[in-house]
Amino acid sequence: MHYHHYNLELVVLSYIVSVLGSFTALKLIAGLSHASNARQRSMTLVTASGVMGVGAIWAMHFIAMLACRMPVPVTYDATLTAVSALVAVVACLIGLSLTSRGDHSMLTLVTSGTYMGIGVAAMHYLGMYAMRMPAATVYDGGTAALSVVIAILASIAALWIGSKRRGTLQTLVGSLIMGVGVCGMHYMGMAAAKFVPGQIGATAIRRGDLGGQYLGLIIFGVVFTLLVLVLLDSIRRQRTFATGL
Repeated sequence: MHYHHYNLELVVLSYIVSVLGSFTALKLIAGLSHASNARQRSMTLVTASGVMGVGAIWAMHFIAMLACRMPVPVTYDATLTAVSALVAVVACLIGLSLTSRGDHSMLTLVTSGTYMGIGVAAMHYLGMYAMRMPAATVYDGGTAALSVVIAILASIAALWIGSKRRGTLQTLVGSLIMGVGVCGMHYMGMAAAKFVPGQIGATAIRRGDLGGQYLGLIIFGVVFTLLVLVLLDSIRRQRTFATGL
C-alpha cells in the first residue's frame, strides 16, 4: 500500500480559503434581508451558493488534494473535477434555499443540512475518483461514513449560523468553525483511503489532466482574490443600504 503525507503550506492555505469562503458566503446571506425583489434575492442566493460551494468547500478540497504527497505520480481528470465543483454549488444552493424561506426550525436546519452535507461528501468522493494514478483507491467503510457525518454536521452548523443575524465577530467565529468542519470532513475522507499500486482500478495519467507543482498555489491565489472582491462588494452594498444612499 502507498501511504501519503501532506505539504503543510498547502494544508494551511486550504483552511484559510475555506474560512474566507465561509465568511463571504455568510455575509452574502446576511444581505438577503436587503434584497428589494425576488430576482435580487435569487441572485444573492446563487452567489452565496457559488461562494460557499467553490470557495469554502471545493477549493479547500482541491488545494488539500494537491497538498497530498504520494510516491506515485498523480493528476486529476479535468471534467470530473469541474463536475465535483458543480455538485458542491448545487448542494449549497439546496441547503441555503431551504433555510432562506424564513423557517429556521431545527427540523428544517437538519433536513437542509443533511441534503447539503451529502452533496459535500459526494463532491469529495467524486473529486477523489477524478485522481489519475497507477494505483487503486480502497476505502475503509466506517471511516468514510464518519466523514459523511462530519460533512452533515458542518453543513447544519453553517446553515444555523447563516440563519442568525450576527455581528462581524460572531460571523468570523462561525467561519472558523465551518472551516474546521470542512477540513475535518476532507481529511477524515482521506484517512479512509488507502492506495494500492498495480490493482484493478488503477488509472493512467493522460494529457489534459490537471497537475503541476504550483497548481495549488495558483488555485489559492485566484480563488482568494475572487472571494475578497465579492466580500468587498457585499460590504459596500450593505453599507449603501444602511445609509440609504
